[in-house]
Amino acid sequence: MKLSTKGRYAVTAMLDLALNANNGNKVTLADISEFQGISLSYLEQLFARLRKTKLVSGTRGPGGGYRLSRPANEITIAEIIHAVDERTGKEKVMKVDDRHQKTQQLWQALSDNINDYLSKISLGDLIENNKREELLAAHNQDEISDVDTWSKQSRNRSTVA
Repeated sequence: MKLSTKGRYAVTAMLDLALNANNGNKVTLADISEFQGISLSYLEQLFARLRKTKLVSGTRGPGGGYRLSRPANEITIAEIIHAVDERTGKEKVMKVDDRHQKTQQLWQALSDNINDYLSKISLGDLIENNKREELLAAHNQDEISDVDTWSKQSRNRSTVA
């Protein structure tokens, strides 16, 4: 598996789409571009590939935009990365002699493990993780707020005494 900026941006854009295309709503590439800071023309290239692999569906015109073709729980991160991967089938095959066989096996095993790992993570998993982080951040903010309040009350008591 090739890990590239293209794959990273595709996962980011798909997560944005999954989080914001609720109840049949569509999300425009302009919105994703603005929110994620990814060039609109770059997103158009990525979404052409995502559409071709049937991970997203799009509607043109006013009120148009994109949405996931399947539920977020059914789309893996590996699928997204493979969809935007530029493999043409004509990749240069490295000649592997005995001296390089062991390292070639190492890199292939690493690539296989990355692919296996990312095949087990769905967009739905990322959404759930995002929700947990938001809840934790809100909880931590409440605790910070409580400490700030206690600290201010404590200072006020010490200046009064």
